[in-house]
Amino acid sequence: MSPARLALLAQLASTLPLVGLIWIVQVVLYPQFARVGSTEFVAYHAAHSRLITFVVAPLMVVEIVGALALLGFEDATVPRGVAWLGAFLAASTWGITMLVSVPQHEVLARGFDAHAHALLVTTNWLRTVAWSLRGALLLWVMGRLLSAGSAVSLARP
Repeated sequence: MSPARLALLAQLASTLPLVGLIWIVQVVLYPQFARVGSTEFVAYHAAHSRLITFVVAPLMVVEIVGALALLGFEDATVPRGVAWLGAFLAASTWGITMLVSVPQHEVLARGFDAHAHALLVTTNWLRTVAWSLRGALLLWVMGRLLSAGSAVSLARP
């Protein structure tokens, strides 16, 4: 398998789970923060932060490494602009996470704060959109690969 195809496979294996996860976080988990009682919130948030990191961190690392690796390898089925767009979207999720989400989680770690919670939920839509676009982009690329592979395999005796 070529390095470019391996980078694509790594991205697919990491991005698609992240797409599902970010929608669960956005629609289910983050809204529930407001429903946890004030006496339990700090422990609840600490557990959430610790446990979600075990799932999210490895996937994000694989995703960004795959996105950056693809920039270094040519593949006829992946237009350069698509590779750059994918890397930009991956970098965007990291930027939003580090510059917006983590600081709001730091506020919430001290106790529920309605403003920090609202900002977290609102700005998390940016990550939700970015990861959803990445997932769609990768599925489009994989469709191109499968179409190209079908044409090649059909042409062989």
